[in-house]
This record gives sequence, structure tokens and C-alpha cells, in this order.
Amino acid sequence: MTITHHKPTQKDDHRFTLLYDGECPLCRREVNWFCRRAPDAIHAVDISLSDFDSNTFGLNEDDVHRELHGIKPDGGVTVGMDSVREAYRVIGLGYMLSFTAWWPFRPVSDWMYRRFAANRLKIGSWFGREDCSTNTCKTSSTPPEG
Repeated sequence: MTITHHKPTQKDDHRFTLLYDGECPLCRREVNWFCRRAPDAIHAVDISLSDFDSNTFGLNEDDVHRELHGIKPDGGVTVGMDSVREAYRVIGLGYMLSFTAWWPFRPVSDWMYRRFAANRLKIGSWFGREDCSTNTCKTSSTPPEG
């Protein structure tokens, strides 16, 4: 099975497009897993690449780098934990996170996701990865490729 990495300027009209931070080790690992599990379900775009342009997707650069963003095939945009939920749904595992969309779990899971997103590079360093707290490092792993 191959994992396909799409150039940041490509749009995909029939899959869920996930804009992820390839410098975040945990984010990268999760996206690689999504792509291995359901390669035709997700169009993964690494926002840490130098040629990434958020305007391609009609999104604000700072917002995209703050939280995970997804674009549904119908053009709808998901942000943060909603993007995680949608990614799990499109790979056939939505039931695993569906409870996080319900009260009282939603505010808690959304808050936890925002804390993770704000500290994702530092958290990645706890798992033996380089400390990227300056937001300038590159990790040794590569984004999904074909």
C-alpha cells in the first residue's frame, strides 16, 4: 500500500483534505496512520512545507498554523477537534470519537485539543523527538509520500 503526499497547491474535490503540521511528530504519525488505513479517504497537505499557501484553500495562514483544518468535499471547513472527528469518520472509525461531539464531552475534548495544538511541538519532544519550541526545526521524518 502506498501513501500519497499531495503538493500543497493541489485541491481534491472528492476526499476530505486535512491540513496538518508535518513538523509535529504526533500529528505526522496520526496522518500517516490515516493514509495507511484509508488511502483514498484523505488528501493530506503538510502546512510546514515552504510552498504551502493557505490562500489556496481560502484560509488565514495564522489560523491554519494554530489548529488543524479540514476541507470537506462539499467545501465545508472543519477546525480543531472537529477536523479530528471528521478524519476518523472518513476512515471508517467515526464511532471511536463520536462521543466527543456530545455534551458534556465536547467542551472538554475541544479544550484538550486546543491545549495540545498550542503545545504540539513541545509535546512531540517528550517522545524522544527534537524540541521544536522555536517553531523553526525540522524533524527527521518525512511527510506521507508515494
